[in-house]
Amino acid sequence: MKVAISGSTGFVGSKVASLFRLKGHEVMPLSRPDFQLQPEELSEKISGSAVVIHLAGEPILQRWTTKNRRRIYESRINTTSLLAESIRLTKPSPETFICASGVDIYPHNGVYTESADESASTFAAEVVRDWEREAAAAEKTCRTLMFRFGVILGNDGGALQKMLLPFRLGMGGKIAGGKQMMSWVHIEDVLGVIQYALQQPQLEGPVNVAAPEAVTNAEFTRTLARTLRRPTFMPLPAFALRMVFGEAASLVTKGRTVVPEKLTFTGYPFRFPDLESALKDLLNQ
Repeated sequence: MKVAISGSTGFVGSKVASLFRLKGHEVMPLSRPDFQLQPEELSEKISGSAVVIHLAGEPILQRWTTKNRRRIYESRINTTSLLAESIRLTKPSPETFICASGVDIYPHNGVYTESADESASTFAAEVVRDWEREAAAAEKTCRTLMFRFGVILGNDGGALQKMLLPFRLGMGGKIAGGKQMMSWVHIEDVLGVIQYALQQPQLEGPVNVAAPEAVTNAEFTRTLARTLRRPTFMPLPAFALRMVFGEAASLVTKGRTVVPEKLTFTGYPFRFPDLESALKDLLNQ
């Protein structure tokens, strides 16, 4: 099977590419120059792919200046629009298109499944709404899934890697009071969900890719410190994050609770449904 993957050198994409290669599949990386092609040219490149996985995108946790907003927006919306059009032109068409998305589409208060009509009024939510709209253009051509990822935990990249040093030095602490919810997922379950989705033709549209048990930031802090056998006594106030990230600090200071309803309903067996087991696995404890 041929699999086309954008973002194949990133934290998540490199593991997805390795997984498919390990299973004997042909991986076709899609790099930045490929997204400068015309739809007909990109269609030719992905021709023969049974699966197209779109994981590329500018990091969203950075100060949202006018320039950065444009880069964040275009890195998701423009590339997804191009891919969807290229998929439409590909004959025969791919069987499945998986596009990365995020739980940032949901409001900060409440518990949300994929069927929720509400969405937040933030820049991040606007990006996700438009991102998924462009991905949905491929639905007439092939089965299309938008994976709304929670915070992806891995030991060699992503949010956890950034947290480890201060926690190992005993300088970790809760953020902005610690009451905000955190929907997270182990990187192995990200890989598991991708494989699972390819075998479940009834799965389509938005899919919450997050563990069944969301936690507060304070609970995450306590669990990480306990796993590392380190104290926590240096909370990080919200104003300090706002000084660094501006409006984007809300991604950290205001959480959200999402439920992986579609995965649960179809029977996906989470390898790491609770935070303690996930952290012990990642930190080899």
